[in-house]
Amino acid sequence: MSRLVVALTTMLLVLTGCADSSPPTVVAGRAVSMLYDPGRVGGLPAANGPSGPRGDVPPVTARLGNSDGGQIDRLALLAIDDIEDFWTHHYGQSLRGRFTPVSTLVSYDSTDPNSPAVCGGDVYHLPNAMYCRRADTMAWDRAKFMPTARKYFGDMAINGTLAHEYGHALQAMAHIVNPFTRTLVREQQADCFAGVYLQWVAAGKSSRAQLSTGGGLNHVLAGLIVIRDPVSTPDNPVSVSDEHGTALDRVGAFQTGFDGGAEMCAQIDTGEIRKRRGNLPRSLFDSENPQSDLTIDEGVLSTLTEQLGQIFGLSRPPKLATSGKCPSGHEPDPVAYCPETDTIVVDMPGLQDMSAPTDQSTMGMPQGDNTGLSAVTSRYALAVQSERGVGLESATAALRTACLTGVAQRRMAEPMTLSSGPGLTLAGGDLDEAVTGLLMNGIVASDVDDHTVPAGFTRILAFRSGLHGDIDGCFERFP
Repeated sequence: MSRLVVALTTMLLVLTGCADSSPPTVVAGRAVSMLYDPGRVGGLPAANGPSGPRGDVPPVTARLGNSDGGQIDRLALLAIDDIEDFWTHHYGQSLRGRFTPVSTLVSYDSTDPNSPAVCGGDVYHLPNAMYCRRADTMAWDRAKFMPTARKYFGDMAINGTLAHEYGHALQAMAHIVNPFTRTLVREQQADCFAGVYLQWVAAGKSSRAQLSTGGGLNHVLAGLIVIRDPVSTPDNPVSVSDEHGTALDRVGAFQTGFDGGAEMCAQIDTGEIRKRRGNLPRSLFDSENPQSDLTIDEGVLSTLTEQLGQIFGLSRPPKLATSGKCPSGHEPDPVAYCPETDTIVVDMPGLQDMSAPTDQSTMGMPQGDNTGLSAVTSRYALAVQSERGVGLESATAALRTACLTGVAQRRMAEPMTLSSGPGLTLAGGDLDEAVTGLLMNGIVASDVDDHTVPAGFTRILAFRSGLHGDIDGCFERFP
């Protein structure tokens, strides 16, 4: 982020041990509709629990070509069997034509220069998973890509990845894409189809896999955001495209399938994506001309709080402290709001760590300065609620906080002039950084005691409602 523009970042953070992170604390509360119900997601109870295979993973069958017989291939084939079982029984309910399993499955080693060609292309140094329509072939890298996805996002990241790839096969079967269909639309549809299948798993209907609607689903969503597959074309069988959509786009498409079913996926087109983005500035979806992120310091936070004062117009703006803790003993992790003194307390080293982009070559969530700045904004949002005299200790307060943070982020997407100079302006990639926090730590959607709701879907939905709404709307939606 520069003084004028929050930097676009596509940097990736290795979330060491994220699959083993502690589940979020759940607090009681209510929302005004089932869509925003903190206790449910996609019609299912929102809860933490086991995610992954049910029982022992069977051996690899002869159906998989070029396999080494290892655990990754066994998990991948188990996922394929499960995905095909689902679509065999549900395809005809929503899609045209007839479901036919993918004819060829191939495993390869991206670290081996002697790996056989896949879909007519060289896969050496191509860690990924893919579906090639012309050859009706699905392939995955068992050496680097799948093990890394599994390490950081759990066993169900394999199911999520292959469910997305199977979505491309479904597009071909149902004839809902053509050679002129934009990659963005293809990818959003595939994300959506993955959501349809994984809702079935989360509902406990799969005999092979299980998925919790809390941490398990959050990690699948995290993997979905960072796992981008190559696009197979006649001229370049395995070319890589970056037009996969923002994190907000991808979670929205996945949720469309999870909540609405396959018929909704088939309806995704450029117009539907544009409608989901609403009136947000195009600059928030611009992935060109990346810049360096700001290092968060007292000057940046001072500018942010002045800007938030202009956005929210409080009669008594909260104070900012960059050390210490609340009189109650509540310590910032890395931020906290102290209602007894109307103060936002920041652990500066912790916030800087949360906001630092890392090596782009690693697999992980998009993180940058707005991961930290959105967290600070959420604590300011608690001060807004305090001035209005509403409760700060409930699931409703947590979602209201996310909504108000979204309102502020929308305002920050356009240049603002402050008494001290130019404000901070969000640009492409910054919403992805906020979504990272919403999924992986939930601070932006937490109450004054740092309690969040278990489903990342619901956190992001509340945040999105603020992006497309206003301050009063947040208080009406989350009373």
